Amino acid sequence: MRLRSLLFVPGDRPDRFERAAASGADALILDLEDSVAPQRKGYARDAVRAWLESGNPATSFVRINPIHGTAILDDLAAILPADPAGLVLPKTEGEHSVRALIELAAAPLPPILPIATETPAAVFALGSFRGVADHLAGLTWGAEDLSAAIGAITAREADGRYTSPYEIVRALALFGAHAAGVPAIETIFPRINVFEPLADYVRRARGDGFSGMMAIHPLQIDAINDGFTPSAPEIARARAIVAAFADAPDAGALKLDGEMIDRPHLVQAQRILAAADEA
Repeated sequence: MRLRSLLFVPGDRPDRFERAAASGADALILDLEDSVAPQRKGYARDAVRAWLESGNPATSFVRINPIHGTAILDDLAAILPADPAGLVLPKTEGEHSVRALIELAAAPLPPILPIATETPAAVFALGSFRGVADHLAGLTWGAEDLSAAIGAITAREADGRYTSPYEIVRALALFGAHAAGVPAIETIFPRINVFEPLADYVRRARGDGFSGMMAIHPLQIDAINDGFTPSAPEIARARAIVAAFADAPDAGALKLDGEMIDRPHLVQAQRILAAADEA
């Protein structure tokens, strides 16, 4: 499942579903949690289920409510029979939250995408997801709920960068995903009509090792998809590296275009070509 871009859509706004599906996003995240007021959750469940049953080919995840509440029971009863492509689990606190969801559902589940950093306890469980990796579509993170949970005034600097505590959390989520062997999904960019800063944000995310990103508006999708798709020069360079090692299978290091390359370069080249094939 290709997950460069995952677009949030409030579950109680079915008028937006078609536009979201036409945005080019690799997946939609139909939200039953934070963007839906408590009194509208029943309506949102009905709308999301109707969409899932409509036959639209868009890959549709559903963000259910947290495992420790009661709304999740109604979410699962409404959504699972309609076969969503995946579930986004908020307020996840490591492996035990995923296992609790599996037990609670008592039925086969689609792949799960945990939002893995929304409570202080969650930060200390980021290395545990490898125990449930077979159940995961990836791993993502967020700073807004975490900063609220600890009473922080802000999670960002004036220029939009994260403050140092949340940079640490971001890095731990990134390494937690890779330790589990699942895609690392970058969190949202909160500004909508600002495209160069968004492109910079995406470039940094991909450069750091994220393979996709969540979005909050259709206008963000093209920049995200472009940023997480290898460019033609990258692909050409990756092919040259793979070919060089294929010609010298016993070599640990080689010289290519005046530069020394070794096995880590080969691994990265193979990743780039795999991403290009998916795209």
